[in-house]
Amino acid sequence: MRAPGAQFLGRIVLTFMANKFRNYIGMALSIAGLLALLTTVACSGNGSQNPHAGGPGAMPVKVLEAHAVPVDDASEYVATLKSRDSAVIMPQVEGQVTEIFVHSGDRVKAGAELMEIDPLKQQATVKSQESARAAQQAQLNWAKQQYERTQGLSSAGVVSRQDLDQAKANLDAAQAQMDALEAQVREQQVQLRYYRVISQRAGIVGDIPVRVGDRVTTTTQLTTVDQPGSLEVYVYVPIERSSQLKMNLPVQIIDGSGKVIADSRVSFISPQVDNTTQTVLVKARVANGNDALRQSQFIRARVVWGTHKNPEVPILAVSRLAGQYFAFVAEPQNGGSYVARQKPLTIGETVGNDFEVRDGIKPGDKVIISGTQFLLDGAPVIPQS
Repeated sequence: MRAPGAQFLGRIVLTFMANKFRNYIGMALSIAGLLALLTTVACSGNGSQNPHAGGPGAMPVKVLEAHAVPVDDASEYVATLKSRDSAVIMPQVEGQVTEIFVHSGDRVKAGAELMEIDPLKQQATVKSQESARAAQQAQLNWAKQQYERTQGLSSAGVVSRQDLDQAKANLDAAQAQMDALEAQVREQQVQLRYYRVISQRAGIVGDIPVRVGDRVTTTTQLTTVDQPGSLEVYVYVPIERSSQLKMNLPVQIIDGSGKVIADSRVSFISPQVDNTTQTVLVKARVANGNDALRQSQFIRARVVWGTHKNPEVPILAVSRLAGQYFAFVAEPQNGGSYVARQKPLTIGETVGNDFEVRDGIKPGDKVIISGTQFLLDGAPVIPQS
């Protein structure tokens, strides 16, 4: 335990420090009061020098006069680009890929061989048909000889008319069988050509998802052959907007930053509604001269329904509170002074760094664009352009 003398000395030290602290606080409050008094005097002096500047304590603010500007009534949708000059290459026969003659990105001419599907089975079929045709040819030759011999004997009266008719029937049957085999051989030879996949048009070879050894069917996509040129944008418009669709409506292709990279117009409106998405397919042709766009690319498309005029205000001048947008306007008073009035806004489209205002601000209003965080409704202000 501490000695009674030590406890007494500690109380004296604490009391001395508390008194010092109170003195410092008092000095600080006195200085703050003096500064406030000087500020008030200075503001009163300024107001007396310029009575038309907004009255005592008027705050200088920058203003921008609202002007009615044309604004597009538009809707943005996620769309897909497709090429009218793109051919999907699919095999007409089934089998294993034995050889690929091209690479992705190669330029090919019409009729160029792209790849080969194992033809051995089909070659055997063709050979078998050709052998059957050769056997039938021999049978046909014998039937001809028989008919010619019987015809000579019939003329000499050695054989009956019935024997001649039978020889003629045998010859006709052999000829018919020969014609059928000829058709089968031609069909199998044509089928054999399908085992070599060729390009029906000139263009650029796309991705080749199959490899040598893969088994393909008639539904397997082997590759694509694209011709550089125009694309079509496929836009799926909700059914609620379908009544506003019409041919030649402006369609804009925009990038991620909102910049327009291509302009077009509606060239096709589907007469049917997609059952699953309840949308209407709209197409528009897009020129692609610099190859900035790619087939099957997802892009943003803006359909422009019309144009109207409304004021625009900078986004930085607009505040939002409880879901409602507001902006301050410098409102003139009697005597040439101005006060800040807070106006509730109805916001429309976003155009660059501005908001379209559909209600709340009229053309000619002086919109306050600086110091809005320090303003209160009815506060005196000094507008500065």
